Amino acid sequence: MMDMKHTLLEALGIEIVESTAERCVAVMPVDHRTVQPFGYLHGGASVALAETAASAGAQNLIDHTTQACVGLEINANHLKSVKEGTVKAVAEPVHKGRTTIVYQIHIYDEQERLICISRCTLAVIKK
Repeated sequence: MMDMKHTLLEALGIEIVESTAERCVAVMPVDHRTVQPFGYLHGGASVALAETAASAGAQNLIDHTTQACVGLEINANHLKSVKEGTVKAVAEPVHKGRTTIVYQIHIYDEQERLICISRCTLAVIKK
């Protein structure tokens, strides 16, 4: 598993709870680190969670001796606000190419309501 020490993941409290070639699940608290000034989950924190889930999942699809994955593009539609608890990102690959990997990420609140839909394209690069 990835080393989270001294990373954005550590700063935001993001944890990877499942990671396979077909699905990656990451969770994040909705707390003082992840809300905007009005007390709602910050859209940027949702995007960070989405890209983290996609990037962690992509690690199962590459050859670590010769390749690395980096974010190329991400978008997000924020559908519902959250003020407390935790949110869960479920990332599933929709394209596994030689030079790009594309993930669809759904983020849910604790009641399993969809709060954000994101798509993340990762570039597969040579180390």
